[in-house]
Amino acid sequence: MPTTPRPPTGRAPPSLLVVDDDVRVRTVVAWQLEAEGYVVREAADGRSARRGIAEQRPDLVVLDLSLPGIGGLDLLRGLRDAGDALPVVVLSGRSGEGDRITGLDLGADDYLVKPFSPGELAARVRSVLRRSGGGTAPRPVPATGLRVDPATRDVELDGHPVQLTAREFDLLAFLVARPRQVFTRAQLLEQVWSSSSGWQSDATVTEHVHRLRHKLGRGRVATVRGVGYRFEP
Repeated sequence: MPTTPRPPTGRAPPSLLVVDDDVRVRTVVAWQLEAEGYVVREAADGRSARRGIAEQRPDLVVLDLSLPGIGGLDLLRGLRDAGDALPVVVLSGRSGEGDRITGLDLGADDYLVKPFSPGELAARVRSVLRRSGGGTAPRPVPATGLRVDPATRDVELDGHPVQLTAREFDLLAFLVARPRQVFTRAQLLEQVWSSSSGWQSDATVTEHVHRLRHKLGRGRVATVRGVGYRFEP
């Protein structure tokens, strides 16, 4: 099956959260999206999805509407009411026009009805990510004097170029795209280094944070004692 090229070496692949109470659907979707080069996590209900978004913010959510507990529409409504523009592709068994209109009116970026083509879902995910800048361009950096350009991989501080290694840039770009969100060292290893197997240690993250602080100043990458790090705009 043809797939899109994987993200270039040195750049963390976009992370996706697949939310569906049917394990078979999650398995098919995860298989397809992982084949496309994405990092995929799963949630079986709205409560787990809400927790996953808060703790390990994805670049996009694939969301079923018929979920136990917190429904998909309620989850979507909660995101948009809070001003959160997190991209959401609805994947639903509800084929009625009213449900589709409701989902789009609530702020879904796209809507696909079951049964579905995994290839079409992947194409829609790619399209939404391109429109939102997910996985290739972080949100504008809310910090005076700091500019991060993911397309050219350039960093400027107060108008002066800052020389970063490939992995230093990946770490900075990942944190900048998620201001004030706290990540453990293990999460950063998985997201930025694409490693959860233990061949990289927590000390790797600590050393790279130390280097960023040396080059950018201590205030921007903050330590949350006993937890991990966050970008402080």
